Amino acid sequence: MSAVLEPEEVRLEPLTIERLDALCAVEDSAYTHPWSRANFIDSMAAGYRCQLLLGGETLIGYFIAMMGVDEVHLLNITVAPAFQRQGWAAMLLDALAGWSRAQAAQWLWLEVRKSNQRALDVYDRHGFRRVGVRKGYYPMHVGPREDAIVMSLRLDEPGCARGGLNA
Repeated sequence: MSAVLEPEEVRLEPLTIERLDALCAVEDSAYTHPWSRANFIDSMAAGYRCQLLLGGETLIGYFIAMMGVDEVHLLNITVAPAFQRQGWAAMLLDALAGWSRAQAAQWLWLEVRKSNQRALDVYDRHGFRRVGVRKGYYPMHVGPREDAIVMSLRLDEPGCARGGLNA
């Protein structure tokens, strides 16, 4: 089932404990190896950028990112299954890039499962470059661990992610 919202109906908000149950429900529905509730609590406690994309009270998606010296590392970005393939991931990436630039970051980094072609396509379209592989990075239910593709986006290059939605 797919749900449609218009961009003007959505907003970004920081993750709060009150919204954690809704976030965990989305996380569990979107992944075979979801983050735990404790992972999100630890991210908030560490001061990571934890942003929700909401349409009214409906959770569309979210991202968790960690600031470094001159870079930001995207740790988790998720769009609820009912809202996938509608451009929300690009909106979240734009917001993250805008916030990252405001922090004087020059680079945005991420890892993505080698098998996650949809996500790879989104990142490719957004201007990320494939720069390496982390062998055995992701757990699997059966068999060996899955490799991660390491990707980066230079934030001060013309034409990189825009940074909209009041990042």
